[in-house]
Amino acid sequence: MPFKNFRRRALVALIGAAAASPFVAPFAARAQQPMPVVGFLNGSSSDGYARMVASFRQGLKETGYTEGQNVTIEYRWAEGHYERLPEMAADLVRRQVAVIAATSTPANLVAKNATSTIPIVFTTSSDPIQLGLVASLNRPGGNVTGVTQLNVEVGPKRLELARELMPAARDVALLINPTNPQAVAVAKNMQEGAASLGLQLHILRASTDAELEAAFAAFAGLKTAVLTVGTDVFFNGRATQLALLAVRYAVPAIYQYDDFTANGGLMSYGGSIEDAYRSAGILAGRILKGDKPSELPVQQSTKVRLIVNLKTATALGITVPMSILGRADEVIE
Repeated sequence: MPFKNFRRRALVALIGAAAASPFVAPFAARAQQPMPVVGFLNGSSSDGYARMVASFRQGLKETGYTEGQNVTIEYRWAEGHYERLPEMAADLVRRQVAVIAATSTPANLVAKNATSTIPIVFTTSSDPIQLGLVASLNRPGGNVTGVTQLNVEVGPKRLELARELMPAARDVALLINPTNPQAVAVAKNMQEGAASLGLQLHILRASTDAELEAAFAAFAGLKTAVLTVGTDVFFNGRATQLALLAVRYAVPAIYQYDDFTANGGLMSYGGSIEDAYRSAGILAGRILKGDKPSELPVQQSTKVRLIVNLKTATALGITVPMSILGRADEVIE
C-alpha cells in the first residue's frame, strides 16, 4: 500500500475514533450550543434607564452570566407608548427567549398575558398579588416571579411628608400617567391618604413630554403647596427631566428616587430601583441555571431612603423642619 494512502486512511480512522469518543463529542456539542437569550421588556426608554440596566447586568453577572460572553439580552423599549408592549412581548415569545425580564408594571401584565410557559421575572412598585402576577410571595406558582419595592404603598407617606414640610397647606397635587393600568389604583390610594390628613388632592395627568411640561406649568395655577409624583415607569425614565421642570417652575415636589433630588428636586422618599433591578438580574440568572420561577420567592425591597435637597429648599424659600432633617438618610447642601 502506498504510504500516502496509508496516511490518509489512518487520518480518517483517527477522526472517526475522535467523533465516537464519549469525551470529545460532548465537548464539541457544548461548543456549538448558542448562548441563552434574555428578553428585556420595558415601557420607558433606554436613555433614562442606563443605571437600572447596569444593575440588571450586575445581577446576572453575580450568577455567572456576562452579556456578550455567555448570555445575550434582547432589549425592547416602548418609549412611553404602552400600546406597543403587546407586540414586543409577542416578538420575544416567537423568538423563544429563555427568560423575559418584564421591568415595569405595564410590561409585567403584558408579558404574563403573552406566555404561560416562558419564565418571567418582573420588577414592580405595586403588590404583585393584587396585580395577579403571582399566587403568593413565597411560592409564586406558574411561570412568574420577581421583585417588588411596594412604592405605591408608601405613596401616602409622601403626603405626610408634604404636610410636615408645610403644615399650613391644605392642598396637594398628584401627578399620574393616565395610560398606566395602575393609575386609577394609585390615585385612589393617594386620595384616601390625603383625606385622612385633611388635605385636598388635585390630580394632574401626563403621558408625554409635552404633557409633563404642561402639568408643571398648571401646578402654579392650583395654588397648591406640594406636588407629589406618582409611581410610573414613564416618570422613572425621566427623573432628571422632572427635577429640571420642578426647578424651572419653582415647584416644591416629592418623588420616590434619588435621581430626582440629585438633579435639583426638593425631596425623594422611596426604595432603591437599582437594588430591584440587580435582584431581578439574579433571579433571571438562577432561572437560566435551571431553577423554576414557581419555586423562587418574590423578593421584597423594603428599605426606603429619605433625601432632602436643602439648596432647592432655600431657593424656594422653604424652611425644612428638623423633624424631617433628623430622619433624612441624606441631605444635599
